[in-house]
Amino acid sequence: MPQHESDMSIAWQPSGWRKASAGLAAAEQLAQAGEQVAVPKTRAFVAVKRVGAYIGLKAGDMMLLDTLGAFTQAQDWEEGQRPIVWASNAYLMEQTGFSLSALKRHARRLAEIGVISFQDSPNGKRWGRRDAEGRIVEAYGFDLSPLSARVEEFEELHADLQAERELCQRLKRQITVARRMIRARIEAAVSSALRGPWTQFTGLFDELLDRLPRRHEASEQLVRLLTWFKELQERVEAAYLKATQVVEPVENTPETMGQVSEKTQKMNPREVISDPHILTTNQLNPVTCNSSETEEVATVVPNAQPEDQVDRELEEWVAEVRKKRAALDLPTVMQACPEFASWARNMGGFLKDWGDLHRVAGQLRPMIGVSEHAWNVAQDRLGKQVATAALALVFEKHCAGEVSSPGGYLRGMVEKAGAGELHLERSFYGRLSGLAA
Repeated sequence: MPQHESDMSIAWQPSGWRKASAGLAAAEQLAQAGEQVAVPKTRAFVAVKRVGAYIGLKAGDMMLLDTLGAFTQAQDWEEGQRPIVWASNAYLMEQTGFSLSALKRHARRLAEIGVISFQDSPNGKRWGRRDAEGRIVEAYGFDLSPLSARVEEFEELHADLQAERELCQRLKRQITVARRMIRARIEAAVSSALRGPWTQFTGLFDELLDRLPRRHEASEQLVRLLTWFKELQERVEAAYLKATQVVEPVENTPETMGQVSEKTQKMNPREVISDPHILTTNQLNPVTCNSSETEEVATVVPNAQPEDQVDRELEEWVAEVRKKRAALDLPTVMQACPEFASWARNMGGFLKDWGDLHRVAGQLRPMIGVSEHAWNVAQDRLGKQVATAALALVFEKHCAGEVSSPGGYLRGMVEKAGAGELHLERSFYGRLSGLAA
């Protein structure tokens, strides 16, 4: 090993000057892993920019990261090297336009998310030097090595996000087709004054429309919505077909016309010449039917049922759909608990389902002081999915300073669930309303 690489390994040991945190410790481990691989700078920056918004980076974070990257050279990204930037705060503030507090805030977020690492000198100053070949010999400052360690992770995440985005687009197109068909059938039925449960259908249709995501959506949520829309479409189509059925007309054959003529002559006591004028049409005159025949026809027409009478099957289906809508879904939990979501994504990457979130929740549990026993009890009593949602809520409230004893709070939620008094969906929707306000 060249002498300067040995010097670098000694110079880059953490000094303990900066206040430690779990995020900074993870970033340092990523920096050590990044030193062992060779990744071109362009590839590393393209990878992180494609997923930056998803992993929690903001526009200011990306601007600072770009500014830091401009200080590095191609040889800094080779195996055994670390791309460390020792630019002063004054220079970085001049290049980015940030205040000192904003600069520190963006740098801290980059490190906590695991994109950069801090390599602090004993006195907290940033400085470095290169050898005659331009390689860094000793440096303290911002270490971009975590990008090298995570480039494959970011590329895989981008591929997953692309696949998820394409799936969501297909699902949204199918939902659009279904809801247009539903609206067209209901409007046609109402305008034609057809009998049927159109009021109930319209109410449920409006509820499903309100459930459509406005900004962020996940395929899991869209698949569930598409299922409901298709079920509603099938029921609307069936009701429309039933309401538009008519009694099959009787054909005007010579036999039927002869029967009508014979009945007319029998009803006339005089000769044909003195018969009253009889209007002859191409269709059988409905008035020739007696009252009993009319009643029989009325029982056949399906739209003779009152509009406010809905069959029990439809009522049960509507109740079941509303019950499912009240259940929590993964996007709701992640949007209502942004702090938990940020930590979960940092530790678990792309979370595609409840299984992934449950695994990460178990890893985050010790960070807020929830014992393994309390976590196991919550899983046994609530089930894995509800327990995961409960822990996410406890984590979020603890980070916001609303809960001082997370373990006790979780046990209290378990007790409420046993008494039938736990309503997690209200808490999550309440937090969403507070965030939107």
